[in-house]
Amino acid sequence: MGVYLVSVGAEDWFDDEEDGWGEVASALNAELRRRGLPPYEDVPAETDFAPGSGQAFEEKLAPSMTGFLALCQAHLSQEESETLCGWTVLVPFSLDEKIWLPVESGYCDSTMVAGAPQVLPLAEKLAAAIDLPPETPAACDNLDLSMWFRDGGTKKPAALRPGLWSEDLDRAFYVALFLRAAQHSIRRGCPIVFS
Repeated sequence: MGVYLVSVGAEDWFDDEEDGWGEVASALNAELRRRGLPPYEDVPAETDFAPGSGQAFEEKLAPSMTGFLALCQAHLSQEESETLCGWTVLVPFSLDEKIWLPVESGYCDSTMVAGAPQVLPLAEKLAAAIDLPPETPAACDNLDLSMWFRDGGTKKPAALRPGLWSEDLDRAFYVALFLRAAQHSIRRGCPIVFS
C-alpha cells in the first residue's frame, strides 16, 4: 500500500468505471474546450511491461519530503513550488496556468492538472541545484528510482562525486521523481497521476 506516481494508458484514462480516470478526462476536455484549446484525446495505449523500456512509469512516495520541500522553498517561488509538486494529474502538453477540476481523484477532493512542460524546468532547476548525478535511473517502469535510492545504487556515484545530492538522499529522490515524471509524460505523451 501507499501512494504511487504512475503513468496512465488510454484504456484507464477514458474508463468511466470506478478505477478509471474517465471523469477527470471528460472534465479536463470540457475545461480545455472552454478555454479554446483542443481536447486531450491522443493518449497512448498501455504497453506490455518490459523492464527498463521506459514505456511505463511507477514509483512509490515513501521517503520523507522534508528536505525536498525545504529545497523548493530555497530555490523556487511559492507559485513555482505549487506547480512542481501540487498537481494530482500531469499532462504532456503546455498549460498557461494550472487547471482545477471539481472532480475527486486519488486522495484529493478536487483535481489539479499541470502541464509537464511547465513542471520540467522547475525540476531541472532543482536537479542542477543539488547536482543530481547522471547515473540516476531514467526509466522508472517498476520502482527503478525507489530501488536505486533505497537499495544502495547511490553508493558508487556518491563515492565518485560526493556533494549536495548525496547529503540528503530522500531530497534527491523527490527531485529525481518529479524530473523523471515530467520527462516521461512529455516523451510518452501520457498523463501521470497519484494513485
